[in-house]
Amino acid sequence: MVGIIIMIRVDCSFIKRTQDYPCKAMRRQVLLFFLVFSLTSVFGQVSYSIPEEMEKGSLVCNVARDLGLDIKRLKSGRARVHSGDSAEYIELNRDRGVLLIKERIDRETLCGDTTPCALLLQMILENPMELFRITIEITDINDNAPSFASSEKRFEISESAIIGSKFVLEKAIDADIGTNGLQSYSLNPTNNFALKLENQADGSKKVEMILQKPLDREQDQHILLLLTALDGGQPRMSGTMQITVNVLDVNDNAPIFTKPVYKATITENSPAGTSVITVRASDKDGGSNGEISYAISNSKRRLSDLFQIDRKTGEVIVIGQIDYEKTKLFQIDIEATDNGGLSDSSKILLDVTDVNDNSPQLKILSKSDAILEDSPESTVIAMLSVNDPDSDR
Repeated sequence: MVGIIIMIRVDCSFIKRTQDYPCKAMRRQVLLFFLVFSLTSVFGQVSYSIPEEMEKGSLVCNVARDLGLDIKRLKSGRARVHSGDSAEYIELNRDRGVLLIKERIDRETLCGDTTPCALLLQMILENPMELFRITIEITDINDNAPSFASSEKRFEISESAIIGSKFVLEKAIDADIGTNGLQSYSLNPTNNFALKLENQADGSKKVEMILQKPLDREQDQHILLLLTALDGGQPRMSGTMQITVNVLDVNDNAPIFTKPVYKATITENSPAGTSVITVRASDKDGGSNGEISYAISNSKRRLSDLFQIDRKTGEVIVIGQIDYEKTKLFQIDIEATDNGGLSDSSKILLDVTDVNDNSPQLKILSKSDAILEDSPESTVIAMLSVNDPDSDR
Protein backbone atom coordinates (compact mmCIF):
# COMPACT_ATOMS: atom_id res chain seq x y z
CA MET A 1 0.00 0.00 0.00
CA VAL A 2 1.20 3.51 -0.80
CA GLY A 3 -0.16 6.35 1.31
CA ILE A 4 0.25 10.14 1.06
CA ILE A 5 0.63 12.64 3.90
CA ILE A 6 -0.32 16.26 3.17
CA MET A 7 1.25 18.74 5.61
CA ILE A 8 0.23 22.43 5.75
CA ARG A 9 2.30 25.14 7.46
CA VAL A 10 0.75 28.59 7.85
CA ASP A 11 3.19 31.54 8.33
CA CYS A 12 1.46 34.43 10.13
CA SER A 13 4.58 36.37 11.08
CA PHE A 14 3.54 39.28 8.89
CA ILE A 15 0.04 39.80 10.38
CA LYS A 16 -0.95 43.43 11.02
CA ARG A 17 -3.87 43.48 13.39
CA THR A 18 -6.48 46.27 13.73
CA GLN A 19 -9.33 46.55 16.22
CA ASP A 20 -12.09 45.82 13.70
CA TYR A 21 -10.26 43.44 11.33
CA PRO A 22 -7.67 41.49 13.31
CA CYS A 23 -6.39 39.60 10.29
CA LYS A 24 -7.24 41.98 7.48
CA ALA A 25 -3.64 42.42 6.37
CA MET A 26 -2.62 38.79 6.95
CA ARG A 27 -0.05 37.46 4.53
CA ARG A 28 -0.39 33.69 4.23
CA GLN A 29 2.34 31.38 3.09
CA VAL A 30 1.11 27.86 2.56
CA LEU A 31 3.64 25.15 1.98
CA LEU A 32 2.41 21.77 0.75
CA PHE A 33 4.59 18.75 1.25
CA PHE A 34 3.80 15.39 -0.37
CA LEU A 35 5.69 12.64 1.34
CA VAL A 36 5.65 8.88 0.97
CA PHE A 37 3.77 7.35 3.89
CA SER A 38 6.28 5.02 5.58
CA LEU A 39 6.03 2.30 8.20
CA THR A 40 7.04 4.80 10.88
CA SER A 41 3.48 6.17 10.75
CA VAL A 42 2.05 2.76 11.75
CA PHE A 43 1.58 2.82 15.52
CA GLY A 44 1.32 -0.93 16.11
CA GLN A 45 0.45 -4.25 14.59
CA VAL A 46 -0.93 -7.55 15.88
CA SER A 47 -1.47 -11.00 14.37
CA TYR A 48 -4.08 -13.64 15.12
CA SER A 49 -5.03 -17.09 13.88
CA ILE A 50 -8.61 -18.39 13.69
CA PRO A 51 -10.25 -21.41 12.03
CA GLU A 52 -12.56 -20.97 9.06
CA GLU A 53 -16.36 -21.36 9.36
CA MET A 54 -16.67 -19.60 12.75
CA GLU A 55 -20.24 -18.54 13.55
CA LYS A 56 -21.34 -14.98 12.86
CA GLY A 57 -20.75 -12.87 15.97
CA SER A 58 -17.94 -15.10 17.30
CA LEU A 59 -15.09 -13.39 19.16
CA VAL A 60 -11.83 -13.06 17.22
CA CYS A 61 -9.71 -11.14 19.73
CA ASN A 62 -9.56 -8.28 22.23
CA VAL A 63 -7.75 -5.90 19.92
CA ALA A 64 -7.89 -2.90 22.30
CA ARG A 65 -6.10 -4.86 25.04
CA ASP A 66 -3.52 -6.30 22.65
CA LEU A 67 -2.69 -2.87 21.21
CA GLY A 68 -2.69 -1.20 24.62
CA LEU A 69 -5.61 1.09 23.76
CA ASP A 70 -8.28 2.39 26.12
CA ILE A 71 -11.96 1.91 25.25
CA LYS A 72 -12.46 5.67 25.61
CA ARG A 73 -9.76 6.22 22.97
CA LEU A 74 -11.58 3.89 20.57
CA LYS A 75 -14.78 5.90 20.99
CA SER A 76 -13.24 9.38 20.89
CA GLY A 77 -11.11 8.40 17.89
CA ARG A 78 -14.13 6.93 16.07
CA ALA A 79 -12.11 3.74 15.56
CA ARG A 80 -13.01 1.67 12.51
CA VAL A 81 -11.59 -1.28 10.61
CA HIS A 82 -10.69 -0.92 6.94
CA SER A 83 -10.35 -3.84 4.54
CA GLY A 84 -8.97 -3.59 1.03
CA ASP A 85 -11.51 -6.17 -0.19
CA SER A 86 -15.15 -5.55 -0.93
CA ALA A 87 -16.15 -8.43 1.36
CA GLU A 88 -16.19 -7.42 5.02
CA TYR A 89 -15.64 -10.47 7.22
CA ILE A 90 -14.55 -8.76 10.45
CA GLU A 91 -16.16 -5.94 12.42
CA LEU A 92 -15.03 -3.82 15.39
CA ASN A 93 -17.12 -3.47 18.54
CA ARG A 94 -15.96 -0.16 20.02
CA ASP A 95 -17.85 -0.63 23.30
CA ARG A 96 -15.93 -3.82 24.10
CA GLY A 97 -12.75 -3.19 22.09
CA VAL A 98 -13.02 -6.55 20.35
CA LEU A 99 -13.09 -7.87 16.79
CA LEU A 100 -16.05 -10.09 15.86
CA ILE A 101 -16.95 -12.32 12.92
CA LYS A 102 -19.26 -10.30 10.68
CA GLU A 103 -19.69 -12.92 7.93
CA ARG A 104 -18.85 -16.62 7.99
CA ILE A 105 -15.42 -17.17 6.38
CA ASP A 106 -14.86 -20.05 3.97
CA ARG A 107 -11.11 -20.42 3.51
CA GLU A 108 -11.49 -22.22 0.18
CA THR A 109 -13.62 -19.39 -1.25
CA LEU A 110 -11.35 -16.69 0.16
CA CYS A 111 -7.93 -18.08 -0.78
CA GLY A 112 -8.33 -21.28 -2.81
CA ASP A 113 -4.98 -23.11 -2.82
CA THR A 114 -3.04 -20.10 -1.52
CA THR A 115 -1.39 -20.63 1.86
CA PRO A 116 -1.09 -19.10 4.32
CA CYS A 117 -4.54 -17.51 3.97
CA ALA A 118 -4.84 -14.19 5.79
CA LEU A 119 -7.03 -11.10 6.10
CA LEU A 120 -4.98 -7.89 6.16
CA LEU A 121 -6.87 -5.17 8.04
CA GLN A 122 -6.15 -1.63 9.12
CA MET A 123 -7.68 0.03 12.18
CA ILE A 124 -7.94 3.82 11.85
CA LEU A 125 -8.32 6.28 14.76
CA GLU A 126 -8.71 10.05 14.60
CA ASN A 127 -7.94 13.04 16.85
CA PRO A 128 -4.99 12.37 16.68
CA MET A 129 -4.88 10.17 13.61
CA GLU A 130 -3.35 6.72 14.13
CA LEU A 131 -3.14 3.55 12.06
CA PHE A 132 -2.75 -0.02 13.33
CA ARG A 133 -2.23 -3.12 11.19
CA ILE A 134 -4.05 -6.35 11.99
CA THR A 135 -3.27 -9.71 10.35
CA ILE A 136 -5.77 -12.55 10.81
CA GLU A 137 -4.69 -15.94 9.47
CA ILE A 138 -7.55 -18.25 8.46
CA THR A 139 -6.67 -21.89 9.16
CA ASP A 140 -8.21 -24.84 7.37
CA ILE A 141 -10.69 -27.31 8.87
CA ASN A 142 -11.65 -30.61 7.28
CA ASP A 143 -14.96 -29.47 5.81
CA ASN A 144 -14.55 -30.94 2.31
CA ALA A 145 -14.40 -34.60 1.29
CA PRO A 146 -12.36 -35.76 -1.72
CA SER A 147 -14.57 -36.13 -4.78
CA PHE A 148 -14.40 -37.29 -8.38
CA ALA A 149 -16.00 -35.39 -11.25
CA SER A 150 -17.44 -38.70 -12.50
CA SER A 151 -18.92 -41.46 -10.39
CA GLU A 152 -17.93 -44.11 -12.94
CA LYS A 153 -15.21 -44.75 -15.54
CA ARG A 154 -15.19 -47.48 -18.17
CA PHE A 155 -12.25 -49.11 -19.94
CA GLU A 156 -12.29 -51.38 -22.96
CA ILE A 157 -9.11 -53.47 -22.57
CA SER A 158 -7.92 -56.28 -24.80
CA GLU A 159 -7.15 -59.62 -23.21
CA SER A 160 -3.84 -59.48 -25.03
CA ALA A 161 -2.76 -56.34 -23.16
CA ILE A 162 0.77 -56.90 -21.86
CA ILE A 163 1.83 -56.85 -18.21
CA GLY A 164 2.75 -53.30 -17.22
CA SER A 165 0.17 -51.64 -19.48
CA LYS A 166 -0.98 -48.43 -17.82
CA PHE A 167 -4.36 -46.73 -17.72
CA VAL A 168 -4.72 -43.14 -16.56
CA LEU A 169 -7.34 -42.65 -13.84
CA GLU A 170 -9.14 -39.48 -12.91
CA LYS A 171 -7.67 -37.48 -10.02
CA ALA A 172 -9.87 -36.63 -7.08
CA ILE A 173 -10.44 -33.06 -5.94
CA ASP A 174 -10.29 -31.86 -2.31
CA ALA A 175 -10.68 -28.14 -1.64
CA ASP A 176 -9.00 -28.48 1.76
CA ILE A 177 -5.23 -28.07 2.15
CA GLY A 178 -2.42 -29.62 4.20
CA THR A 179 -3.30 -32.74 6.18
CA ASN A 180 -6.99 -32.02 5.62
CA GLY A 181 -6.46 -32.26 1.85
CA LEU A 182 -6.22 -35.29 -0.40
CA GLN A 183 -3.58 -37.71 0.93
CA SER A 184 -3.91 -41.17 -0.62
CA TYR A 185 -5.75 -43.51 -3.00
CA SER A 186 -6.64 -47.19 -2.84
CA LEU A 187 -7.87 -49.63 -5.51
CA ASN A 188 -9.85 -52.79 -4.79
CA PRO A 189 -9.76 -55.61 -5.67
CA THR A 190 -6.15 -55.97 -6.84
CA ASN A 191 -6.31 -59.35 -8.62
CA ASN A 192 -5.43 -57.97 -12.06
CA PHE A 193 -4.56 -54.32 -11.51
CA ALA A 194 -2.31 -52.38 -9.15
CA LEU A 195 -2.43 -48.68 -8.35
CA LYS A 196 0.54 -46.45 -9.24
CA LEU A 197 0.89 -42.90 -7.87
CA GLU A 198 3.47 -40.43 -9.17
CA ASN A 199 4.20 -37.03 -7.60
CA GLN A 200 3.95 -34.07 -9.97
CA ALA A 201 5.51 -30.60 -9.91
CA ASP A 202 2.29 -28.87 -8.85
CA GLY A 203 1.97 -31.08 -5.74
CA SER A 204 -0.76 -33.33 -7.16
CA LYS A 205 -0.41 -37.04 -7.89
CA LYS A 206 -0.64 -38.74 -11.26
CA VAL A 207 -2.97 -41.74 -10.77
CA GLU A 208 -2.57 -44.80 -13.00
CA MET A 209 -3.86 -48.36 -13.00
CA ILE A 210 -1.18 -50.91 -13.99
CA LEU A 211 -1.97 -54.35 -15.36
CA GLN A 212 -0.10 -56.88 -13.22
CA LYS A 213 -1.85 -60.12 -14.27
CA PRO A 214 -2.98 -61.15 -17.79
CA LEU A 215 -6.67 -60.79 -18.59
CA ASP A 216 -8.71 -63.80 -19.72
CA ARG A 217 -11.90 -62.82 -21.52
CA GLU A 218 -13.22 -66.38 -21.30
CA GLN A 219 -12.87 -66.24 -17.51
CA ASP A 220 -13.91 -62.60 -16.82
CA GLN A 221 -15.61 -60.48 -19.44
CA HIS A 222 -16.26 -57.67 -16.94
CA ILE A 223 -14.12 -56.58 -13.98
CA LEU A 224 -15.48 -54.17 -11.34
CA LEU A 225 -13.01 -52.06 -9.34
CA LEU A 226 -13.45 -49.33 -6.72
CA LEU A 227 -11.07 -46.36 -6.58
CA THR A 228 -11.13 -44.57 -3.19
CA ALA A 229 -9.59 -41.18 -2.40
CA LEU A 230 -8.82 -40.37 1.25
CA ASP A 231 -7.89 -37.16 3.05
CA GLY A 232 -5.86 -36.90 6.26
CA GLY A 233 -8.35 -35.06 8.48
CA GLN A 234 -9.86 -36.27 11.73
CA PRO A 235 -12.14 -38.02 11.10
CA ARG A 236 -10.92 -38.99 7.61
CA MET A 237 -13.25 -38.28 4.70
CA SER A 238 -13.32 -40.11 1.37
CA GLY A 239 -14.78 -40.20 -2.13
CA THR A 240 -15.14 -43.12 -4.52
CA MET A 241 -15.39 -43.88 -8.23
CA GLN A 242 -16.55 -47.17 -9.79
CA ILE A 243 -14.28 -48.57 -12.53
CA THR A 244 -15.65 -51.04 -15.03
CA VAL A 245 -13.24 -52.98 -17.27
CA ASN A 246 -14.74 -54.68 -20.32
CA VAL A 247 -12.26 -57.28 -21.58
CA LEU A 248 -11.91 -57.23 -25.38
CA ASP A 249 -9.54 -58.58 -27.96
CA VAL A 250 -6.13 -57.42 -29.16
CA ASN A 251 -4.76 -53.92 -28.66
CA ASP A 252 -1.02 -54.20 -28.06
CA ASN A 253 0.20 -50.60 -28.08
CA ALA A 254 -0.74 -47.58 -26.02
CA PRO A 255 -0.66 -44.03 -27.36
CA ILE A 256 2.53 -42.07 -26.60
CA PHE A 257 2.70 -38.27 -26.45
CA THR A 258 5.53 -36.65 -28.39
CA LYS A 259 6.49 -34.68 -25.23
CA PRO A 260 6.06 -35.34 -21.51
CA VAL A 261 5.52 -31.59 -20.99
CA TYR A 262 4.35 -28.96 -23.50
CA LYS A 263 5.03 -25.27 -22.92
CA ALA A 264 3.12 -22.31 -24.33
CA THR A 265 2.37 -18.64 -23.66
CA ILE A 266 -0.89 -16.73 -23.91
CA THR A 267 -1.86 -13.10 -23.34
CA GLU A 268 -4.58 -12.40 -20.81
CA ASN A 269 -7.98 -11.36 -22.19
CA SER A 270 -7.35 -13.46 -25.33
CA PRO A 271 -10.73 -13.90 -27.05
CA ALA A 272 -12.60 -17.19 -27.18
CA GLY A 273 -11.34 -19.36 -30.02
CA THR A 274 -7.69 -18.35 -29.60
CA SER A 275 -5.43 -21.33 -30.28
CA VAL A 276 -3.10 -22.15 -27.37
CA ILE A 277 -1.15 -25.18 -28.63
CA THR A 278 -1.63 -28.44 -30.50
CA VAL A 279 -0.49 -31.65 -28.81
CA ARG A 280 0.32 -34.90 -30.57
CA ALA A 281 0.34 -38.58 -29.62
CA SER A 282 1.09 -41.62 -31.76
CA ASP A 283 -0.07 -45.22 -31.61
CA LYS A 284 1.67 -48.09 -33.43
CA ASP A 285 -1.57 -50.03 -33.74
CA GLY A 286 -3.48 -49.86 -36.99
CA GLY A 287 -7.18 -49.54 -37.71
CA SER A 288 -9.59 -48.54 -34.94
CA ASN A 289 -7.09 -49.54 -32.21
CA GLY A 290 -4.73 -46.86 -33.48
CA GLU A 291 -7.33 -44.08 -33.46
CA ILE A 292 -6.61 -41.59 -30.69
CA SER A 293 -8.91 -39.18 -28.87
CA TYR A 294 -7.68 -36.32 -26.67
CA ALA A 295 -9.18 -34.95 -23.45
CA ILE A 296 -8.35 -32.50 -20.64
CA SER A 297 -8.05 -34.38 -17.35
CA ASN A 298 -10.00 -33.41 -14.29
CA SER A 299 -8.19 -31.09 -11.87
CA LYS A 300 -8.92 -29.11 -8.72
CA ARG A 301 -9.43 -26.02 -10.88
CA ARG A 302 -12.22 -26.14 -13.46
CA LEU A 303 -9.93 -25.77 -16.46
CA SER A 304 -12.68 -27.14 -18.72
CA ASP A 305 -14.43 -23.77 -18.24
CA LEU A 306 -11.39 -21.96 -19.70
CA PHE A 307 -9.93 -24.35 -22.28
CA GLN A 308 -11.19 -26.93 -24.72
CA ILE A 309 -9.26 -29.58 -26.63
CA ASP A 310 -10.29 -30.96 -30.02
CA ARG A 311 -10.75 -34.69 -29.44
CA LYS A 312 -9.37 -35.57 -32.87
CA THR A 313 -6.68 -32.97 -33.64
CA GLY A 314 -5.36 -32.23 -30.13
CA GLU A 315 -5.67 -28.45 -30.61
CA VAL A 316 -6.27 -26.56 -27.35
CA ILE A 317 -8.29 -23.34 -27.62
CA VAL A 318 -9.52 -20.67 -25.20
CA ILE A 319 -13.24 -20.72 -24.34
CA GLY A 320 -13.24 -18.64 -21.12
CA GLN A 321 -11.82 -15.44 -19.64
CA ILE A 322 -8.05 -15.50 -18.96
CA ASP A 323 -7.07 -13.02 -16.22
CA TYR A 324 -3.38 -12.57 -15.34
CA GLU A 325 -4.31 -11.00 -12.01
CA LYS A 326 -6.05 -14.23 -10.99
CA THR A 327 -3.72 -16.85 -12.51
CA LYS A 328 -0.22 -16.42 -13.94
CA LEU A 329 0.42 -20.07 -14.80
CA PHE A 330 -1.89 -22.89 -15.85
CA GLN A 331 -0.92 -26.55 -15.56
CA ILE A 332 -3.25 -28.50 -17.83
CA ASP A 333 -3.22 -32.29 -17.61
CA ILE A 334 -4.16 -34.01 -20.89
CA GLU A 335 -4.89 -37.60 -21.92
CA ALA A 336 -4.63 -39.51 -25.18
CA THR A 337 -6.74 -42.70 -25.38
CA ASP A 338 -7.05 -45.19 -28.21
CA ASN A 339 -10.15 -47.21 -29.04
CA GLY A 340 -8.78 -50.18 -27.12
CA GLY A 341 -8.77 -48.20 -23.88
CA LEU A 342 -4.98 -47.79 -23.59
CA SER A 343 -3.92 -44.28 -22.71
CA ASP A 344 -1.04 -41.92 -21.99
CA SER A 345 -0.89 -38.58 -20.21
CA SER A 346 1.07 -35.35 -20.55
CA LYS A 347 0.97 -31.79 -19.22
CA ILE A 348 0.75 -28.30 -20.71
CA LEU A 349 2.52 -25.48 -18.81
CA LEU A 350 0.80 -22.29 -19.98
CA ASP A 351 2.33 -18.93 -18.99
CA VAL A 352 -0.04 -15.93 -18.98
CA THR A 353 1.38 -12.53 -19.94
CA ASP A 354 0.01 -9.33 -18.45
CA VAL A 355 -1.65 -6.42 -20.26
CA ASN A 356 -2.41 -3.03 -18.77
CA ASP A 357 -6.12 -3.64 -18.18
CA ASN A 358 -6.49 -2.17 -14.68
CA SER A 359 -6.52 1.47 -13.63
CA PRO A 360 -5.00 2.54 -10.31
CA GLN A 361 -7.63 2.62 -7.55
CA LEU A 362 -7.40 5.36 -4.90
CA LYS A 363 -9.24 5.24 -1.59
CA ILE A 364 -9.32 7.83 1.20
CA LEU A 365 -8.75 5.93 4.46
CA SER A 366 -9.22 8.98 6.68
CA LYS A 367 -9.18 12.78 6.47
CA SER A 368 -9.55 15.77 8.76
CA ASP A 369 -12.44 18.14 8.18
CA ALA A 370 -10.55 21.09 9.67
CA ILE A 371 -7.05 22.01 10.84
CA LEU A 372 -5.86 24.57 13.37
CA GLU A 373 -3.73 27.42 12.01
CA ASP A 374 -1.04 26.69 14.61
CA SER A 375 -0.80 22.97 13.79
CA PRO A 376 2.84 21.81 13.92
CA GLU A 377 4.72 20.48 10.95
CA SER A 378 4.24 16.77 10.17
CA THR A 379 0.63 16.84 11.44
CA VAL A 380 -1.19 14.06 9.59
CA ILE A 381 -4.40 15.35 7.98
CA ALA A 382 -5.21 12.58 5.52
CA MET A 383 -4.42 8.95 4.73
CA LEU A 384 -4.90 7.42 1.29
CA SER A 385 -4.21 4.05 -0.29
CA VAL A 386 -3.43 3.40 -3.95
CA ASN A 387 -3.52 -0.01 -5.61
CA ASP A 388 -3.04 -1.29 -9.15
CA PRO A 389 -3.50 -5.08 -9.71
CA ASP A 390 -1.34 -5.05 -12.86
CA SER A 391 2.29 -6.19 -12.67
CA ASP A 392 5.63 -4.49 -13.36
CA ARG A 393 5.28 -1.33 -15.45
